[in-house]
Amino acid sequence: MDTIKIAVIGLGYVGLPLARLFSTKYKTVGFDMNQARVTALMEGHDATLEVADELLQSAIKDGFVCTSNIEDIRDCNFYIVAVPTPVDENHNPDLTPLYKASESVGKVISEGDIVVYESTVYPGVTEDECIPVVEKVSGLKYNIDFFAGYSPERINPGDKLHTVEKIKKVTSGSTPEIARIVDNVYASVITAGTHSAPTIKVAEAAKVIENSQRDINIAFVNELSKIFTRMGIDTQDVLEAASTKWNFLPFKPGLVGGHCIGVDPYYLAQCAQRYGYNPEIILAGRRMNDGMGEYVANQVMKLMLKKDIQILNSNILILGFTFKENCPDVRNTKIIDIYAALKEYNLNISIYDPWANHSIVKREYDVDIIDQLPDNKFDAIILAVAHDEFKNLSITGILNKKNVVYDVKGIWDKKLISGRL
Repeated sequence: MDTIKIAVIGLGYVGLPLARLFSTKYKTVGFDMNQARVTALMEGHDATLEVADELLQSAIKDGFVCTSNIEDIRDCNFYIVAVPTPVDENHNPDLTPLYKASESVGKVISEGDIVVYESTVYPGVTEDECIPVVEKVSGLKYNIDFFAGYSPERINPGDKLHTVEKIKKVTSGSTPEIARIVDNVYASVITAGTHSAPTIKVAEAAKVIENSQRDINIAFVNELSKIFTRMGIDTQDVLEAASTKWNFLPFKPGLVGGHCIGVDPYYLAQCAQRYGYNPEIILAGRRMNDGMGEYVANQVMKLMLKKDIQILNSNILILGFTFKENCPDVRNTKIIDIYAALKEYNLNISIYDPWANHSIVKREYDVDIIDQLPDNKFDAIILAVAHDEFKNLSITGILNKKNVVYDVKGIWDKKLISGRL
């Protein structure tokens, strides 16, 4: 493979930053089925805010192209698949986006080409699920006519410090030679360096345990929060004291949403069950974290009752709706769990989030949000997301005399709040 020409399939939070980065070194085409998304990108704006407009516009000026026409990637020889891997309503892995992306690759891949998957999967998906689709559509034979690799994405949405080139990359290939080529391609743009895993399955497993480990650690401190709340002890104070020991892991309680941490453990659990093992700690952690939205709602209700605040028809303000701070990403946000639990009490609920896209929230969750802080009075305010705009927000003017302020993120002064995780 003398000249590398790259096609990145899927231009979301993962694919676009990667495609933009590769375009600084190689001829690169970004492919996405969403024409509206492609049009917006070619006009120089990324609605996810992962790539700054000036960076995107500079890349386009230098030859980077985004397209929804599959013929535009036919002459590429290094295909990278970066599509979502969600779970269904029963928490089973949904590989539909991967199958469709593999079909697209199969339509254009040629002899000698390489396809690299970045989507989070359980070990075996690349070679057992995706590659057969490419073979069927293309008529080519795996590891004879075309080759594969796996390099798990590690994008942290909204993080402007740990951008894609500054995060060490795990790479792998279907043969030793292909592994070397894949590693060299990534190493040429990733300044943090690369780690070449011995097999594709090892690379897949490495990714799925990264977020599973984090999920379990957060579940542990969430359980601590429930215990210490019953004891009348502030969990944040306990964690602050414990973290003075050099090897204490500084995890904090909270809601676990987004496209990775709340999803990846289910992929690992599904894989374990297929091999006859029923994972206990992994699924226990998931149950704990999945129940935290309802727990927060119930804590607020208890605090209101203690203060003799009428719950029926009371006015509640939720600050934040995105799954994490300072980014517009609402995928798998657990704020919706707080909202749903509160709705059962027949309350008047307002959600203020200056980052979230109103139309996306309405389409995905059938919830209306506002982008300006309301000036009416509230009986309770829940700080759900730690956007910078909320850190020094003055709320005294919009609170009734008897009120509850609940800080999910633990960023407000203890003197100003009624409770926190």
